[in-house]
Amino acid sequence: MGLGIALGPHAVFIVAVYALAFAVVMMLVVWVWIDHRRQRRLLADLEARGVRRRSAGVASSPGPADPMKESAA
Repeated sequence: MGLGIALGPHAVFIVAVYALAFAVVMMLVVWVWIDHRRQRRLLADLEARGVRRRSAGVASSPGPADPMKESAA
C-alpha cells in the first residue's frame, strides 16, 4: 500500500471499514453541530418573545403551595 504497514490480504476491507467509521463519526459531529445551532436559534427566539428560563434569576410568580411545608407547620 505504500504506507509501510502490511495489512495482508484483507487490506481493502480494513481500509473500507475505517473509512466508513470515520464517515459515520463525521456525520454525527455535523449533526450535533447543526442541532446545536438550531437549538440556540430556538432559544433566542423564545427569549425575544419574552419567555424566560426559570434559572435566569427573574422573580417568578408564587406557584402552588408546597404540601411538605404545610404539613410541617
